Amino acid sequence: MQGVIERRRSYLQLMRKMTLRKGSFTVDDLAQIAGIPRSTARDWIARLFDEGCLTVMKQPHGRAPSRYAATSVIPRTACRKIFTAVDGEIVEVVHECLSSACAAFCARHHATAHPAIKVIREGTILREFVRMGRYDINVGLWPEPAVAVTGIWQEGDEIVQRIRSVGGPAYSLTGMMGRAEGVIRVDTVRHEHSTEGCIRTQALQHIIIGIDNTDSLEEGATFALAIALLDYLSELSGTFPIGHHIAMLWQDLPEKTAGNSCSAIELAVVPEKADLIRRAAVRFVGDESVSDSWGIAMKTGFIIPKSLHQFGMKARTSLVTCAEARQCARECDIYIYGGAGIIGSLAAIGLAHEPEDVINTPAF
Repeated sequence: MQGVIERRRSYLQLMRKMTLRKGSFTVDDLAQIAGIPRSTARDWIARLFDEGCLTVMKQPHGRAPSRYAATSVIPRTACRKIFTAVDGEIVEVVHECLSSACAAFCARHHATAHPAIKVIREGTILREFVRMGRYDINVGLWPEPAVAVTGIWQEGDEIVQRIRSVGGPAYSLTGMMGRAEGVIRVDTVRHEHSTEGCIRTQALQHIIIGIDNTDSLEEGATFALAIALLDYLSELSGTFPIGHHIAMLWQDLPEKTAGNSCSAIELAVVPEKADLIRRAAVRFVGDESVSDSWGIAMKTGFIIPKSLHQFGMKARTSLVTCAEARQCARECDIYIYGGAGIIGSLAAIGLAHEPEDVINTPAF
């Protein structure tokens, strides 16, 4: 019995080394490196495959044999989270990757394949805004894109995202995406030259929360409270954090505490949790703020109305009053609460999708 265990350990170690060195291996590769008959190598591969130690990287095709990889040297999934939010006919797909390089790769190829997609990458977070519909897009080897979104639509309370891919992205589609948090299931079909899959996720509601005036001359920082708020809300069931933004407002404001910056956070939530999120956010900011003039604003949906964007841009260059903020909030159906901080809170939402190198720099 001990001999069998030792051989198993030895052969699996060889398979791991070949996977690390070449990415995959064949029955002949194992037979040659281990110095064993081909039939013995085939038996051990079949046994370890049944135990879940190996995965099939490539099915046999013509004279090309099957290729295998040791799963223990491959991350179970490079996809941490995949979730979707809906605003009218537009779907926001948020994909959190294990690697920023993977996020950059997908961003590049998705944008190349479908120029109408708005793609935003922030480190390991990939955000895509896609109009619902079905698209006929070819994928392949360079210069063609290796992966493309070929359709996205809603079925009941689920969003179906159809992806076509080859090579590494095809492996991600068939072997990794289904394990990401937020994914209900992935249905794949292998074609002659590509793999196509439908990724099902829940149709969530996007929420943007802006806060401002939570600090004083002596203590506190709005950006820090915003990060704490995002962490706090992320712990509530049915919520998926997206990101945090900082925007610098009018620098000549007489009553500013320091750099006159406001913050916004974004998250996606199960629709029935939206009211709970609002109440929890107001309570949290009220409890943690060191200023009595703090303000909060909350918008559902990721599409920024033109008047809201203009309000945010105005707050970067001139004095804006609370009366103007209340009027803009009414026109854009945005919830606001608090003191003078409602101005910066509303501006933070209006500026949430501006490039960071723009809003992190004062406007003169």
